[in-house]
Amino acid sequence: MSRTPSKIAVITGAARRIGRAIALFMAKHGWDIAVHYRFSEQDAMQTVQDIRKLGRRSVALRCDLTDEDAVNALLEQVRQTLGTPRCLVNNASVFEHDSVTDFSAHSLDFHMRTNLTAPVLLSRALHAMTPEGGQSVVVNLLDQKLDNLNPSFLSYTLSKAALNTATTLLAQELAPKLRVVGIAPGITLVSGEQSEQDFQIAHKNTPLGRSSTPEDIASAVCFVADSPAITGTTIMVDGGQHLIPLSQDVMFIAKMSAQNNS
Repeated sequence: MSRTPSKIAVITGAARRIGRAIALFMAKHGWDIAVHYRFSEQDAMQTVQDIRKLGRRSVALRCDLTDEDAVNALLEQVRQTLGTPRCLVNNASVFEHDSVTDFSAHSLDFHMRTNLTAPVLLSRALHAMTPEGGQSVVVNLLDQKLDNLNPSFLSYTLSKAALNTATTLLAQELAPKLRVVGIAPGITLVSGEQSEQDFQIAHKNTPLGRSSTPEDIASAVCFVADSPAITGTTIMVDGGQHLIPLSQDVMFIAKMSAQNNS
């Protein structure tokens, strides 16, 4: 009897926060996981241990996603340690605030290298190592704000808009060996200087009364990874947050409410 090939996923930024949630959820659903990290080595090793406790194989691999040579070598490291991956989740992201007043070429380049260039290079590498007759999948983490544009986080938004376009272009060019799908969360975890109270206000500002949780995002990623007819599209996982127009990023909604009531 032939052995069923392992399902192996590479998740960038999988040591903490949403990436960790995706890694653990996919492990529970039969995937072996390559945990990518840059600085969070201790957290990455803890995630690996937790995945192994679930009965799945896992390794932690460090890579600076702004280093093109390192990015090009990452999936080969996965193949040598776990086997040929079938899924790539481009979760790692730079998210720093700027606006047109303090925008710079450096800021845009910094966001683009991690949020666009690395995902495209990794997608190309996955396509190259997918055997003829086989199929792999790339899942790009996007953002609901692409359907609800506002000028906050200018460089970040431009980089995610570019990744959104790349999702379509790569799905066209790399089929049928590669499916490429976007997942667009809403506000999911406390970010930056945001307080827990402000986060809760923003999180509830949706038609469904709540935005996405890490588990919601992980479930959507796992669904897409196991859905061979889905490619070149984006699934909104945000409680409908993209349906509510805002003049600033949703994380500032408490501040906007206070200004309007003053």
